[in-house]
Amino acid sequence: MYSAINVARYIISHCNSNGKTISNLKLQKILYFVQAEFLVAQDQPCFQEQIEAWDFGPVVPEVYRHYKVYGSAAIPSLRSEDYCPFSKKDKILADGIIDECAKYSASELVEYTHHQSPWINAYGQSRNAVITNESIKSFFEKK
Repeated sequence: MYSAINVARYIISHCNSNGKTISNLKLQKILYFVQAEFLVAQDQPCFQEQIEAWDFGPVVPEVYRHYKVYGSAAIPSLRSEDYCPFSKKDKILADGIIDECAKYSASELVEYTHHQSPWINAYGQSRNAVITNESIKSFFEKK
């Protein structure tokens, strides 16, 4: 299992090196989809930090706070372009979902997550409620 901050750094680096800009909002959605991919494909989370249901979709609070200084602007890569916390197998898995998500705008990803039961059910309980890994896995296994 990896730290969410290190996964986020990799996502930013990967997107930037492929000519895709990434804001904190988009980063949060990609983290959610990476977590879902690991839960379904490997039956374990990619990172241990919790995902919460915020107004604009799933958010990893620690990562949000780390990058909030950028506001809605693109986040630059702060490490070398070859930074990767993943094993070879995990990198392949992560790259697939990152590349797929990077095709969409942040607002499209927000809209997409707002129609998924993990966010809907958690957000319905209360703002910033935890979206459990179990709910994420259950939803995406059916897809």
